[in-house]
Amino acid sequence: MREVVIAEAVRTPIGRRNGKLKDVHPVVLGSLVLKEIVHRAGIKPEQVEDVVFGCVTQVGEQSLNIGRNAWLTAGFPVTTPATTVDRQCGSSQQALHFAANLIQSGVCDITIAGGVESMSRV
Repeated sequence: MREVVIAEAVRTPIGRRNGKLKDVHPVVLGSLVLKEIVHRAGIKPEQVEDVVFGCVTQVGEQSLNIGRNAWLTAGFPVTTPATTVDRQCGSSQQALHFAANLIQSGVCDITIAGGVESMSRV
C-alpha cells in the first residue's frame, strides 16, 4: 500500500448565521480554498486527478455536487472529476478517507479532499 502525505491544509474563517460571510456563495468559498491549496502545494490544477468534498446540507445552493462546482468555479480543468459526499457530521473526514484511498490503491497520485458548509447561510 502506498503512503499518503497531506501536503497542505487550508480553511476559510468560521462563520455564523447571518454573519459577515452571509453574502458569499458557498461555491465561491469552496473555490477560494481550492485555489489556495493548489497555490500553496505548488502544483498545477492539471495534476490533480480527483477532488472529494464533504457537505452535509446538500440542498438549495449547496446541492448539485458543490465539490465539482467549487472546482469549476476556481477555473480549474473540466477534465478533473470531483464529487461530494454526505456522511452527516463526518462528511469532510470521509472525503479525506476516500481521497487517501485513491492514492493508497494506486489509482491516483494527487487528490484534494475538502469540505464546505456555509453556516452563514443555512
